[in-house]
Amino acid sequence: MPASMSRSNRITRCRFCGGGLTIPFCDLGAMPLANGFVSPEQAGRPDPVLPLNVVVCELCHLAQLDHTADAKGIFTDYAYFSSYSTSWLGHARAFCAEAAARFGLGRDSFVVEVASNDGYLLRSFVAAGIPCLGVEPAANVAAAAIAAGVATRIAFFGRDEAARIVGERGHADLVIANNVLAHVPDVNDFVAGLALLAGPAGVVSIEAPHLLRLIEGMQFDTMYHEHFFYWSLTAMTRVLAAHGLRVMRVEALATHGGSLRVTASAMPHGPSGERDGVAAAERAAGLLGAAGYAGFQPRVAGVLDGLRRHLRGRRRRVAAYGAAAKGNTLLNAAGITRDDVAMVADRNPAKQGRLLPGSRIPVVTQEDLAAYGPDEVLILPWNLADEITSALRGVSGHRTIAIPRVQDLANAA
Repeated sequence: MPASMSRSNRITRCRFCGGGLTIPFCDLGAMPLANGFVSPEQAGRPDPVLPLNVVVCELCHLAQLDHTADAKGIFTDYAYFSSYSTSWLGHARAFCAEAAARFGLGRDSFVVEVASNDGYLLRSFVAAGIPCLGVEPAANVAAAAIAAGVATRIAFFGRDEAARIVGERGHADLVIANNVLAHVPDVNDFVAGLALLAGPAGVVSIEAPHLLRLIEGMQFDTMYHEHFFYWSLTAMTRVLAAHGLRVMRVEALATHGGSLRVTASAMPHGPSGERDGVAAAERAAGLLGAAGYAGFQPRVAGVLDGLRRHLRGRRRRVAAYGAAAKGNTLLNAAGITRDDVAMVADRNPAKQGRLLPGSRIPVVTQEDLAAYGPDEVLILPWNLADEITSALRGVSGHRTIAIPRVQDLANAA
């Protein structure tokens, strides 16, 4: 059996408010780190694992893991580079243009992105002549941003780091925290840092996958150890308010299977129809109690059973595309191995030549995938299916996805 992960601990009280974590949601069992790619030399060693169980606070209704993995172990040397998705780069460019216009950003402004990855977003601000700074804990990823001309601090963000930046550069006009709010175990320290960095007049822009869309779309594969939280607008509003940030605008996005962009600041704001509408939908779905989470676990079991039956039901050469963290959750929860899926192709050289954690499926180049000539390609990052389908022209085999159920991509709803 795999070894237990030593640097983790079980929690029974909410990381935000201290309430009891008494509402069950989704238990995927003992799993390895979703981005814990394995070198061929380590293939014979068992993966360290820890429980992957999402529960909900009985007081503030914030969905979260009931175990905390070592964040430094996860993020110090990271295998995810945002720039390898062309659609994500397009999303980032559009955000920069819109934000610059909406907030009147120019050469006298200051923009900070927290968890800035390889500079994929801030490069657009640099190109526009808008002063900016990235904060990124993974040194290997930050190095790529710095090489691309994006000033980047290698650090975990919180109150202390925010105070250092304010002391050196002053408050930011815009603080960006895209797809990072799930990743910080000390959410109070992190959000307090956002508020401190923005100061009395700055704006904080947050993007996060929406819990309601996760439930509706059976997106349990987005659950992994580096995602400590799963955000509803209701819970996010409470956390922001506790640190003096008021929600001023809410936008629904298609990214990551359905996300929210939440804009907040310390300044008072009037009613927001978008905010009220999303909050009402969450109430109607039962997310402010146990009802909205009941029944999700059996539905997950049905999806996993369907994937196993599909892969093992008849003889064919199956490969996968996209060595994404969500794919590792899916494959390991279903018990899929190299006997079921021969290989997974990925554009990221940091993943190529390594093995997926748990399943031990080898990560190869797209050229290797084409040479293999699969009968079927299972696209693991289903949120990028259109982009990947275009990239796979010339590779044999029909395309399938497994979320919210196994289906041919041509017939996907």
